[in-house]
Amino acid sequence: MTRFTRRTILSAAIAAPAVLRFGGLAQAATKLKISHQFPGSTGTDGDFRDRLCRIFAAEVEKRSKGSLTFDVYAGSSLMKVNAQFSAIRKGALDMGLVPLPYAGGELPETNIGLMPGLVTSYAQGTAWKDAPVGKELANFLMDKGVVIVSWVWQAGGAATRDKAMILPEDAKGLKIRGGSREMDLVLQKAGAAVLSLPSNELYAAMQTGACDGGITSSTSLISFRLEELSKHLTTGRGKSYWFMLEPLMMSRAIFDKLSKDEQQTIMTVGAEMEAFGREAAIADDTTVAKVFEKAGAKIHDLDAAAVGKWADIARETAWADYAGKTATSKRLIELAQQVAV
Repeated sequence: MTRFTRRTILSAAIAAPAVLRFGGLAQAATKLKISHQFPGSTGTDGDFRDRLCRIFAAEVEKRSKGSLTFDVYAGSSLMKVNAQFSAIRKGALDMGLVPLPYAGGELPETNIGLMPGLVTSYAQGTAWKDAPVGKELANFLMDKGVVIVSWVWQAGGAATRDKAMILPEDAKGLKIRGGSREMDLVLQKAGAAVLSLPSNELYAAMQTGACDGGITSSTSLISFRLEELSKHLTTGRGKSYWFMLEPLMMSRAIFDKLSKDEQQTIMTVGAEMEAFGREAAIADDTTVAKVFEKAGAKIHDLDAAAVGKWADIARETAWADYAGKTATSKRLIELAQQVAV
């Protein structure tokens, strides 16, 4: 497996040639666009999801000898957050790193990517890819026009303005952003009011008081500066009931137009990026606690009993609701439960 060193990361800022020359003849490269909602990075520092996209782009450009080149659009600079998945399906966007449940309004089956209490560790999430649940999910998305290039899981934590949210009973009376329809069902059962909005809109909602807090990935908690508004952080380090699948995806319509060698290069590099994504996500689970503590917030960690309480509510509400949506949903959640914790 390729190790992405500091030199490799720095090379992400260097664009590959847009034109190849063979015997004096010019052959135009295929330029692909990658979109995501997260802040841009320097290549060595900043949101790892942007760094992942840039490292991926640089490595594919190198291995394809410039036949594939990329432009990475961070911070929703190319299109709005919720438009990305549909655009990928239609071939209007080449690639995107998109939280999978953001597609839940279009394809309810994708909400399996944030099912509270279903995935409780990185090892369990990583095992999905080669397990029956991962193959079923990948085939389902392929049929809908989307190719999963890199499987990226992230643990999440809860940042709150005034009151800590550790156990389900702590959510009573709070206005909380959960991140998916299924998480919202759990929060509502616990007595909270819920807001449905992308993570990059959470700062404004908390700042105005429209929201008392939100659950989102450790990386987003850092990148969107939520420590500026929060007195409490319940981390996702060690244990969490909130794991989000945020894959790097590609339009099948675009993928199918590439040569076999180009397709293989994309999938090979995509698979290699998964270790980088996992290590960076785990590092951010620790870093976020330091960032919030430095800003004056109180830090709380979850134990097995707390995770179990959230999971118990999830089974009764979110899991049951999801399983009843479609035959594919029922199949996916049954297969997911077969992956060992």
